[in-house]
Amino acid sequence: MSHNSFGHLFRVTTWGESHGPALGCVIDGCPPLLEITEAEIQTFLDRRKPGQSKFTTQRREADAVRILSGVMHDDQGIQRTTGTPVSLMIENTDQRSKDYSEIRESYRPGHADFTYDAKYGIRDYRGGGRSSARETAARVAAGAIARKVIEGITIRGALVQIGPHKVDRSRWDWSEIDNNPFFCPDATTAARWSDYLDGIRKDGSSVGAVIEVVAEGVPAGLGAPLYGKLDQDIASALMSINAVKGVEIGNGFEAAELTGEENADEMRMGADGKPVFLSNHAGGVLGGISSGEPVIARFAVKPTSSILTPRRSVTRGGEEVDLRTKGRHDPCVGIRAVPVGEAMLACVLADHYLRHRGQVG
Repeated sequence: MSHNSFGHLFRVTTWGESHGPALGCVIDGCPPLLEITEAEIQTFLDRRKPGQSKFTTQRREADAVRILSGVMHDDQGIQRTTGTPVSLMIENTDQRSKDYSEIRESYRPGHADFTYDAKYGIRDYRGGGRSSARETAARVAAGAIARKVIEGITIRGALVQIGPHKVDRSRWDWSEIDNNPFFCPDATTAARWSDYLDGIRKDGSSVGAVIEVVAEGVPAGLGAPLYGKLDQDIASALMSINAVKGVEIGNGFEAAELTGEENADEMRMGADGKPVFLSNHAGGVLGGISSGEPVIARFAVKPTSSILTPRRSVTRGGEEVDLRTKGRHDPCVGIRAVPVGEAMLACVLADHYLRHRGQVG
């Protein structure tokens, strides 16, 4: 299987399967002398790990990260990167492969079972193997190191929609993110989501969501105008996350409803002699290059395909079956996708920061 890497100068390769002994990543191109500890990486993994509320899968994983290479202690005893590949490992400790034994020969609707089999002639029925969202733990670990490359840039994510229910942006408060299990910036909406999603969960069903990620402090000039557009790479990175079916930058699809007068981000000169944007419909990217405004991206996550309601399918041998997926699954996979989206945005910005530095000196 090829295509397990993303990025150019800051390049991440992930490895491992959902029900294997471990998973992890190798980061090539990480600059030397960055101060990094396992505890710092763990902070981000703890935001993503399963089993933290009744609204996520009850698989119990500590997601404890180990740094295997690419760091050493300096004369002051501070652990820093050496400039060599950084390898990170996260052990799997709560696999239940037997939960999937009944679907060994059957294709789960909405999953990658059929397409994997069609491409490779084999599939890992134990939780999906490489296609499992368990792989995203490695991305979050890589994102923690990427943030060290771009210190000074603040990256935050929020869940802005579950099913048809959206946040009220007039009540947006970033400090609310850590006060509820949904990464929701609107306390009132979070309370409503709790009742709504509890019903979805008890029915054994699932629902989709929309996540918004914002990077503030991004300097103007990152990206290239043709085949290295910053928003192009952000879209690709976010689209690579499991279950993502749509990505937009800034106004996104809403821009199709606007006139040129409404959509254009007008400018005036600021007190410091630099241009000031009067709006940010473009989401911080113009012509593929960052404008200095906050970079804003949203992505839509489909409902978790593993549900208790029987769905029609077929087996590898061509038999028609009604399939009911057992195991432990998220009623809304979008919840734990928030720190994953943050990590992917961090990795893209780190890569473009190093590419920009290599070009302009």
